[in-house]
Amino acid sequence: MTSAIIQLGTLDCPSCLHKIEATIKSLNGVSQEGSRGLYNSNKLKVVFDKQMIQLEALEQEIEKLGYDVLYSKVNRP
Repeated sequence: MTSAIIQLGTLDCPSCLHKIEATIKSLNGVSQEGSRGLYNSNKLKVVFDKQMIQLEALEQEIEKLGYDVLYSKVNRP
């Protein structure tokens, strides 16, 4: 599994983050337990299987919801 941090644009409320988090967790290859949103820092920590889904696809899903992705970074083991 691969871990990444996705820096989001400013979110208006916690429900915005919940919407993003629920969408990302519903994707095949994304860990339900290891992925979570951090509202105060506008970040999303995502654990995913890069054989099943790529980081760019996660970013695209967030942008489809109408939210900005400022950058993302894969954490090295």
